[in-house]
Amino acid sequence: MPNQSIQLDRVFYALADPTRRAVLERLSVGPAAVSELAQPFDMALPSFTQHLNVLSDCGLVQSQKTGRIRTYQLSPHALIAAEQWMVEQRHLWEARLNQLDSYLKQLKDNPDDSINASI
Repeated sequence: MPNQSIQLDRVFYALADPTRRAVLERLSVGPAAVSELAQPFDMALPSFTQHLNVLSDCGLVQSQKTGRIRTYQLSPHALIAAEQWMVEQRHLWEARLNQLDSYLKQLKDNPDDSINASI
């Protein structure tokens, strides 16, 4: 479980940056060369490459070099793990909120019982 947690941390870290999210959105359309991915951003290529390295290190993208051109493509496996974690959290919090809702309805329907229960 610790390795899975570390990998999940790395995915969320990568997703926390708007530049990296924009790169992932672009790659959802299809593979692209580094120069094409970097074009919309006002930053030096080495700085942009660091963003690609973060995405690659956590498994969100894969690259392939053909000649002098490096092409990146989306690798959705890491996103699936993050999505699975979020679904589990949503179910947990929905259950907790349902319990709270039931408790609050019970307090509203029987206000005298809540005073006795706290004593």
